[in-house]
Amino acid sequence: MAEAQNILTELRGAVGIITIARPERFNSLDVKTAQDLRRAGLQMARDATVRAVILAGQPGVFCSGADLKYVREHGEPDDLGYLKPEEGASAATYGEAFKQILEYIHSTISEIRRAPKPFIAAVDGIAAAGGFGLAMACDLVVASERASFEWAYGKTGLTGAESSTFFLPRLIGMRKALEMVFLNPRLTAEEALRIGLINRVFPVESLDAEGRKLAEQFAAGPVRAWSVAKSLLNLADGGDRLDVHLDQELESLTHIAEGDEFAEGLDGFLGKRPPRFPGK
Repeated sequence: MAEAQNILTELRGAVGIITIARPERFNSLDVKTAQDLRRAGLQMARDATVRAVILAGQPGVFCSGADLKYVREHGEPDDLGYLKPEEGASAATYGEAFKQILEYIHSTISEIRRAPKPFIAAVDGIAAAGGFGLAMACDLVVASERASFEWAYGKTGLTGAESSTFFLPRLIGMRKALEMVFLNPRLTAEEALRIGLINRVFPVESLDAEGRKLAEQFAAGPVRAWSVAKSLLNLADGGDRLDVHLDQELESLTHIAEGDEFAEGLDGFLGKRPPRFPGK
């Protein structure tokens, strides 16, 4: 498979591995990285010779979501034409910069859920905001002992996207989901395992090998039968509404990103200070 600058792909027998490799930005996704992730996800999902897929980040970080520095700089002007075809590549708002990225991430998530094969998130380090959503969208999640999981959207005054508001209450129940949203705890791997967010925890040095072992076990199994079972389980859990929900997440987040709360949250995040939201 063709390599992209920040998204690495590898085939090991019938197992495909996608690695987010942008450590200088904590494996966050600007529009080019999100495009390349979607391309890799689509290739792996639709290649019949690939029977199981691992999604990982370079060691120490899984993914921190959309690149807020990229959003602060109002996105990539050359990519804005499709957002405002009648106006061309005019200056983007924060919401439009988010839209550039999220449309590709949401498309990737949709491919993961429809894929007729297991996708395994192998989380080493932080999975926050969009990285949290990407991990939750996978069929199974394994983590290293130093992994952590954080909702994180509220830190910058955002509503949640990348499937996080869809899967979170389904995985841990509404009460715990609301606690994650309102109180924003950073969960250790063991805490995430205990409440049902993830499946297994391994020592840091054995995460890659254990993730591959699990993927190879799936690849050697009855993938066609499992693909039907995955589809039925998705249907039973309301997964047929995922794409509609992703559209609602996108609309809500891009709208809220135009307001004062996100402007202050972004200034605080990039300025490495607590945000001063109204009421503080």
